[in-house]
Amino acid sequence: MTNLFKNTGLRWLWLTLLCLVLDQVTKHWVAGSMELYQSITVFPFFNITYVHNLGAAFSFLADQGGWQRWFFTVIAAVASVLFVYWLAKTPKDNRNLGIAFALLLSGALGNLIDRMLLGYVIDFLDFYVGSYHWPAFNVADSAIFIGAALMILDSFINPSETNEVSSSNK
Repeated sequence: MTNLFKNTGLRWLWLTLLCLVLDQVTKHWVAGSMELYQSITVFPFFNITYVHNLGAAFSFLADQGGWQRWFFTVIAAVASVLFVYWLAKTPKDNRNLGIAFALLLSGALGNLIDRMLLGYVIDFLDFYVGSYHWPAFNVADSAIFIGAALMILDSFINPSETNEVSSSNK
């Protein structure tokens, strides 16, 4: 069992835990210290704005009457199981992919906890240019974004064995 954690991407579970704690602490800090929809200007392009997201990314399906809570809960739970499985299958020397799966797992779990306990996800990071605001997001969403970007980067840096085999057969 110890070798499984030493020799696979599971060695990055500490990063999952760290990001998950950071996500939950920041969400509870915002919810405990701000009123819903309250906004605090931090920089001319960034506010901390407390909102509830009943949907998924960019409030997708937020206005659907409640079924989406369970839909996104199931998706996050299944994704979390898959990320743990993929971490266990990732060789320890594939650092980018291990970190990517750890971050994706952290983000999925962070938003899953919110959906299960609260029925919505707490978002508060509000970036904008002029009067155009991107949809608010949170630390879990940031971890998902960075994890996905690392996966894409890894696909260019470490092409799959299938591609290597097909290239060597030409």
